Formats: sequence, structure tokens, C-alpha cells
Amino acid sequence: RGIVLRCLKYGETSVIASVFTELFGIQSYMVNGVRTSGKTSKAHLFQPSSLLDMQVYHNELKNLQRIKEVKWSIVYKNVLSDVIKNAVALYMVELLQKCLKQPETNPDLFHFCEDALLQLDASDADITANFPIYFALQLAQFFGFTLQDNYSEKRRVFSISEGSFVDGTSLAPDHLSVATSSLISQLLKAIHPNELDQIKLNRNTRKEILQSIQSYYEWHIPDFGSMKTLPVLSAILND
Repeated sequence: RGIVLRCLKYGETSVIASVFTELFGIQSYMVNGVRTSGKTSKAHLFQPSSLLDMQVYHNELKNLQRIKEVKWSIVYKNVLSDVIKNAVALYMVELLQKCLKQPETNPDLFHFCEDALLQLDASDADITANFPIYFALQLAQFFGFTLQDNYSEKRRVFSISEGSFVDGTSLAPDHLSVATSSLISQLLKAIHPNELDQIKLNRNTRKEILQSIQSYYEWHIPDFGSMKTLPVLSAILND
């Protein structure tokens, strides 16, 4: 089983797909002859965020693997067709790809990501709008830099560099406002996506939090860089 993270055209009819797999972690696959015309084309299977069932040839000594057979493991109802949900899914897979540096097996992470994409597929508009923040906050724990929800009357300001709430007596540039910090505390308390519709964010606050999360990841992931999907996501998420 795998989650497609990225797909690049190769030659006339082939692709190279970056796939996060349940068994082998992140892998690159050469897939020949999928960009053909007609009903036999399988290029649509390799859209980013697609959930696949694959039979593969795996050689740990090679950087580029091959796929023998492939099909969708689950067919989305909305993620690949709904503009907003697709933008959220593209953000999720880009964030995941930036964090996955080595092809290490991590089934717990795989199952979390697979379940998150299925929850996104079934979510309503209010949940979808907050979903990228929820995913990013939850994802951090799998890479060893969990954001701490130690919010209290004394610690009401979120520090991006520390990933926790501080007393806020200093005016450090990485400290968020009291109002935004309170919202982050609420988001950290959300255990399941169904709770997200209770947290009301407007477009500007959502954008601020997503940019702050990107900064937090930059502190912890070498060569993280900027998220290409973030400007699009920030523009289309509704109030």
C-alpha cells in the first residue's frame, strides 16, 4: 500500500513516482507505459495523495524501484475532484514529503496519513478549512518535535521556536498574539478531525497559523524550505 507524494513525467510514456509505502517508507518508482492514450492509461492513478495497492520489485541497493501491478486501494469520493479538498491534500503530501528524508519503514505514520486523507475525503466544509492545521500539528509528533499544549493563565503566548506556550513577558519576534495562541491551544486539544468544526478561524488567522507552523517545521527539519502549496491553500480556504 502506498500514498503518492509526487509524480514526474519521464520520457514519452513513463513517470517517476515518489510514494510513501507502508512496508518500505518513501520510495521512488519508475512506471513504464502509463502515459498512453485511451482506456488503458494508468497515469490517473499517480495523482498526488492517491492511495494505491501495488505489487513491486524491491531492491534495497537501488534508489529507483519498479512497479509490477498497481490499482487504487481506495477510490476517493471528493479529494481528487473537489478544488478545496484537493488543495488541502496537496499541502498534506508536500509537508509529508519534506519530512521524509530516508526510506525507513514507519507503519504508524503511514496509517495516520492514510486515515487523515480518508477523514478529509469525508469532511464537511468547516472541518476541511481547519484540516491542514490539524494535520500539521499531529504530524510533528511522528518526527520527534511534538508541539506542547502547556497553555495556562501564565503561559498564554505561543513560541514558534520552542513549540510551547510561554509567559509572554518578552516581545520575541517568534511569539504569537494571545488571541492566536489561544486558538492554537484549542487546535492542539482536537483529538479527532470531527472536533475541528467547533474551532472558528477566519481566513487571516488561519493563514497566520499555517505560516507559523511552516516556521516551526523549518526550525526542526534541515533544508525544509518554503511550502509551495501554502499560498494556494491560504487563498482558497474560506472564512
